[in-house]
Amino acid sequence: MTQHIPNFITCCNLISGCIATSYALAGDMRMAMLWIILGAVFDFFDGMVARLLNVSSPIGKELDSLADIVTFGVAPSAMLFYQFTVMDCPSFLNGLRSILPYIAFLMAAFSALRLAKFNLDERQTSSFVGLPTPANALFWSALIVGAGNRLYASPHIFWLLVVLLLLSCWIMIAEVPMFALKIKHWTFKGNEVRIFFLITSLLILLFFHVFGFSIIIVWYIILSVFLNHREMNTN
Repeated sequence: MTQHIPNFITCCNLISGCIATSYALAGDMRMAMLWIILGAVFDFFDGMVARLLNVSSPIGKELDSLADIVTFGVAPSAMLFYQFTVMDCPSFLNGLRSILPYIAFLMAAFSALRLAKFNLDERQTSSFVGLPTPANALFWSALIVGAGNRLYASPHIFWLLVVLLLLSCWIMIAEVPMFALKIKHWTFKGNEVRIFFLITSLLILLFFHVFGFSIIIVWYIILSVFLNHREMNTN
């Protein structure tokens, strides 16, 4: 029985992603975000349980990627798709209004590319190259939920979302090293960056609430780029 426990948890992640997608397409963004976060919790624990029980398997790895594509690729894409369908777009694009929202699913495609690359890239055992899909999903869900009615303030916000979509697709597969938050020991030395990031993230959440999660992901990218640049100059 123990060998099936991690896969069961992974399936819970997959189901969470399906439920999040259904809520997103129904326009309930808060519930969609909640289920994406719940999926991320399951995603965190399935690997941990597999290592604790020493039952890691190739099937589990493939199942994990499939679940992640749904929860962190399709679900946030569905949120953005719905947002595009209900918000104003520039008047000269009205003839394409029924087609334009589907560009949101570029995120799902690039999330799949990101996960395939992660599975094959041996450099990503203790850190990341490119933005992890859970972080990207959290950015978009928090942006849509946190911004709320402000997304309807101007037709020009449509272009802002398109630019952010293209940037997020690129950053997921870009050759940009990013630090991992996994803490391997409980001493301050060696965890300085992680502790600093967690403290500043908590302050951001206190001031910006749900929207703060989007700011935290941007802060994570900026800090990763800065640390990488500093390391390159040091070497």
